[in-house]
Amino acid sequence: MAREVRQLPKAHLHLHFTGSMRPSTLLELADRHGVHLPEALTSGEPPKLRATDERGWFRFQRLYDIARSCLRTPEDIQRLVREAAEEDAADGSGWLEIQVDPTSYAPRLGGLIPTMEIVLDAVHTASRDTGVGMAVVVAANRMKHPLDARTLARLAVRYADRGVVGFGLSNDERRGLARDFDRAFAIARDGGLLAAPHGGELAGPSSVRDCVDDLYAGRIGHGVRAAEDPRLLRRLAEKGITCEVCPASNVALGVYEKAEDVPLRTLYEAGVPMALGADDPLLFGSRLAAQYEIARASHDFTDAELAELARQSVRASRAPQDVRQRLLTGIDEWVAKPAE
Repeated sequence: MAREVRQLPKAHLHLHFTGSMRPSTLLELADRHGVHLPEALTSGEPPKLRATDERGWFRFQRLYDIARSCLRTPEDIQRLVREAAEEDAADGSGWLEIQVDPTSYAPRLGGLIPTMEIVLDAVHTASRDTGVGMAVVVAANRMKHPLDARTLARLAVRYADRGVVGFGLSNDERRGLARDFDRAFAIARDGGLLAAPHGGELAGPSSVRDCVDDLYAGRIGHGVRAAEDPRLLRRLAEKGITCEVCPASNVALGVYEKAEDVPLRTLYEAGVPMALGADDPLLFGSRLAAQYEIARASHDFTDAELAELARQSVRASRAPQDVRQRLLTGIDEWVAKPAE
């Protein structure tokens, strides 16, 4: 018998803000605020998505934007963050770094600074109430002007002592160049923040290489397409750059046809650190523990290997040392106990 992966202590490093929402919460908030939801968000099943062409990506973004429009008050934000922490706690996560672009919520919440205050207050309260350590990665949007990213980087640095630990770059990496955002990432790094841009999901290995060369990434959001370039894999392994791999998301968006095609084994055996993540459970239908189940069921990861994946997620996190040590000790205990 295998050990229960929900009991395996782990860190969650790739979870988007709106995408963390429970489907039931989306329905309640939409009703409260008078937002009409398309059938794709009300059917009770994850929407059919395939984002390997621009039309498919546009549909994915449209659904995400509609869901985001249901978050209109500080209480909505507090609920979303609390429920994200509760879901992570149930899946064995002891540390969660949730990713947010505050410009998306600022018009309804009074501006960028009030939005950051609301988000960080919600994170602090949810962490206290659930016992899950939490922090924030502020993410710029690749589809917007690089000057907007610089504004966000300065905002992120301003809150580095309040729970912001990283700076990211999200949306379709096929659009624009990583180097266009180099100044924003320099601001973030100079302020002590981790550089964690998206790359190597919808675009190939070159997008991962650009994140490393131009943005000095310490982690890569996704990064799975690095598996197509053995030299790049060696480089990631040598530098210890962690890929935040989201298997269910990769399949849902059509990056790979089935779970068995996601190159978890290739990255693992090349020595590239990984942190499994759920990405957008609202749209992809599975949370953190399910990603470990995919590694087990589709790639024959043993419990010892699953434990090592969990260790890699903790080591790649920005959790305080005492939290990291507690989680690493719990991982050792999980793998040491007999399987039931």
